[in-house]
Amino acid sequence: MAVRIRLARKGRRKLAYYHIVVADSRSPRDGRFIEKIGTYNPRTDPATIEIDFNKALDWLQKGAQPTETCRAILSYKGILLKKHLLEGVKKGAFDEAEAERRFSEWMKQQEAKIEAKKLKIEKSADDGVMKRIEAERKINEKRAAEIAKKRAEAAAKAEKEEQPEAVEEQKTAEAETSESAPEAPAE
Repeated sequence: MAVRIRLARKGRRKLAYYHIVVADSRSPRDGRFIEKIGTYNPRTDPATIEIDFNKALDWLQKGAQPTETCRAILSYKGILLKKHLLEGVKKGAFDEAEAERRFSEWMKQQEAKIEAKKLKIEKSADDGVMKRIEAERKINEKRAAEIAKKRAEAAAKAEKEEQPEAVEEQKTAEAETSESAPEAPAE
């Protein structure tokens, strides 16, 4: 019986997530499996991977073969490196303390990479928000300037329309006062 470590698709259409399972290679993709060892959600950024490290390592040491995607996931989590280091210990290339030191050093580097990627994603999201806010501010300023210009034009137009009326009113008022006022005797 050939044992594979592979993904079993879950979730609904266009919203997939996966279980990382150990299964017989002859069973269907979403069918019967021997053991579930983790989950994988590629829709998050960075992808969310939760895996039982010891179970996965145990199955690899027993001879289970991962699929390409699972190999990438196991490599990303350091399980393949740990298996490689433990084989080096079995062969006598170095002792277990050295293997543990190398593995912990690699894990620190990997965690730093992941943290840097998360910061980069957050920064790009923040930059995107700031760009949108800046663009919206410019548009608002432009609109405010156009509105102020229209108001000034309307006020000037209203003032021009009022001036002739005021002049006419003043002339009619003067005419009325001159007509109604008795003429002064000429001396």
